Amino acid sequence: MLAFLGGTGPEGKGLALRLAMAGEAVVIGSRDSGRAQEAANELLGLAPGKAISGAVNGDAAAQSDVVFLTMPYNGMSPTIAGVGDAVAGKIVVTVIAPMRFERGVGAIAEEVDAGSAAQEAQAAAPDSQVVAAFQNVSAEELLKPGATLDEDVVICGDDADAKARVVELTRLIPNLRPIDGGALYNAKYVEQITPLLVNINRIYRTHSGVRITGV
Repeated sequence: MLAFLGGTGPEGKGLALRLAMAGEAVVIGSRDSGRAQEAANELLGLAPGKAISGAVNGDAAAQSDVVFLTMPYNGMSPTIAGVGDAVAGKIVVTVIAPMRFERGVGAIAEEVDAGSAAQEAQAAAPDSQVVAAFQNVSAEELLKPGATLDEDVVICGDDADAKARVVELTRLIPNLRPIDGGALYNAKYVEQITPLLVNINRIYRTHSGVRITGV
């Protein structure tokens, strides 16, 4: 089972949809069980018959072996604290890219004291294997079941087995190519690409992604 905490937002729903379409059982997590089930029902409308459910964050985490953090950055640490031991010993995947928006400027990367959202998540959940991935993949495109996602997913983490599991999950989504981005420390560079992509998308009115050449 895959849990998507804070999964009522576009990125969480998009990833849950694509992985459910690939045959994985997924559960949408939220602070509110009603909102979680509403999001699950929305996805079932796009992928009828797939294993998609909703639950409060703690229950979603408890019943899953891989837990995705898909909420905005400012909700990440409170969510981890709220689920407590439910993520201990499990793979925790953060798709979070800290950023803010300024009028006349656009998206700007937020500075994180720990270095990155991924490193902060690892510090908050020391008994989990934190992996950073999917920060640069468009939520809008993920939520279109027929859309082709022709891009790379840079995956960073300190645990080889955890990274390998996320590589497997990435390959379940057609045309996404997993790229080993090395240690979790490198997640900060991947996170900071996302505001750039947001600004490029505004200029070109598209949903751009990342492609690593020569690999």
